[in-house]
Amino acid sequence: MKVVILGCGRVGATLATKLDQAGHQVSIIDTNNEAFQRLDPSFRGEPILGNGMDEEVLKRAGIANADAFAAVTNGDNRNIMASQIAKEIFHVQKVVCRIYDPLRQSTFNELGLETICPTVVGAEMLSDALMGKKTSTC
Repeated sequence: MKVVILGCGRVGATLATKLDQAGHQVSIIDTNNEAFQRLDPSFRGEPILGNGMDEEVLKRAGIANADAFAAVTNGDNRNIMASQIAKEIFHVQKVVCRIYDPLRQSTFNELGLETICPTVVGAEMLSDALMGKKTSTC
């Protein structure tokens, strides 16, 4: 599977490494060249320096042939815009967008964007841990 990831922070670098190790073809985009140092030394994918909302940068990353796209920068607006471009312009089959603001999550789900909100997920996990439900995470 060909996957394009926007954002090479902790989540993006970990996701890219995991997918690469599973045998997928991965391109990862970031505006900061130093961010690529977070990638595992064994990473065989392609780091792309640039703005992931720029169609030319997305094309360099292989978005035209991508099976999946994940937007995991630390900016909700950037993730939403890039996800919409991947879905509406390049017709990527699977698009997942990280959104921190839980109030916006339902709005973007209604627009057809699949979102993951770590704010909600984290709160649920913390609540479970506080209430004595067994949890195991990094």
